[in-house]
Amino acid sequence: MKALFSHNNFPDTYDSLERIFNNTYNGIAILTLDGDWIKVNDSVCELFGYTRLELFNMNIETIIFREDLGVHQIKYERLLQGKISRYRVRQRYFHKDGSIIWVLISVSLIANVDGSPGQMIWQFSDITNRKRNQDKLKLMLRVVREQNERLTAFADIITHNLRSHSGNLSTIKGFLEEEFSWLAGNENFELLSHAIENLEETVSHLTEVAKIKQVESSEIKHLNLYDYVDKAIYTVAAFAKNTNTTILNNVDDDLIIKGLPAYLDSIILNFLTNAIKYRDENRKPQINLSTTKEEGFVILNIKDNGKGIDLEKYGDKLFQMYKTFHCNKDAIGIGLFITKNHIESLGGQVKVSSVVGEGTVFSIAFKSA
Repeated sequence: MKALFSHNNFPDTYDSLERIFNNTYNGIAILTLDGDWIKVNDSVCELFGYTRLELFNMNIETIIFREDLGVHQIKYERLLQGKISRYRVRQRYFHKDGSIIWVLISVSLIANVDGSPGQMIWQFSDITNRKRNQDKLKLMLRVVREQNERLTAFADIITHNLRSHSGNLSTIKGFLEEEFSWLAGNENFELLSHAIENLEETVSHLTEVAKIKQVESSEIKHLNLYDYVDKAIYTVAAFAKNTNTTILNNVDDDLIIKGLPAYLDSIILNFLTNAIKYRDENRKPQINLSTTKEEGFVILNIKDNGKGIDLEKYGDKLFQMYKTFHCNKDAIGIGLFITKNHIESLGGQVKVSSVVGEGTVFSIAFKSA
């Protein structure tokens, strides 16, 4: 240290640097190029659990976790060659009590008078808790991923088997009708027929739900939202005409979002048909589609002047499977469930605001391309 700071020439500077060195929260040490300790502050001793004397009598490599011995090598060589001025690495160390600690280390050089590498300054930050939390999160994500894979496999098996069984029952019912014509008027046989039809419908719904999965990034396309809205409006044109419904496409024509064509078609069509289906017969139906932008997202707003939904009563059930909120004989309560899952599988989300007797606004956030 005398080569670095002359106590005689710079007493105030030397004392100030000493105080900073010794009192800083993070560990600071000066080491030889071979890894022997020259000077350490109190934080280094607290970090590793050794006294200064104990550290001075050991090489730093003696407390490095064996698998991490080489993590410095490439960067250290580049540092000595003058290609970089400093570097950072994460490394595991053994505490004096035997526990393993994770440390973020910043390394820089102290040059000799002739400019050649002389000593090293190492700064230590304890990141053990952060690393443990990261490891816990990775473990949780892996568990969730494995559970999702098992659930997907289970759903595939169940839907396949149910389709087979319901198909067999339907075939047997057909054979019975052909062989025993008198069954056509039998009340119990009619009940059986309805039960088979209901089973087939349920299996169809479950099959659609089982198809929903998180979309891989490689599958995502860049889609013009205006074009898909325009196409959906054309698709429901006959339904809108028969109900005297006006649909306004006020979507900006240059907005590009990330999505799957089939999912985007399904999402827009489901909201449009629902808006028409649940129109208020006391006024001329109108649906207005518009867009806004938020950081990283394009928001598609679908506003109608229909019956509205009592969100206080049904808000937490709105997107649940087999939940319906109006006395519509054709409603089965699966459309919004599938639509919400499609939106979320694309990395988006959906919000709703509604007033009974005034109408509803669904706001769908899509990732901006």
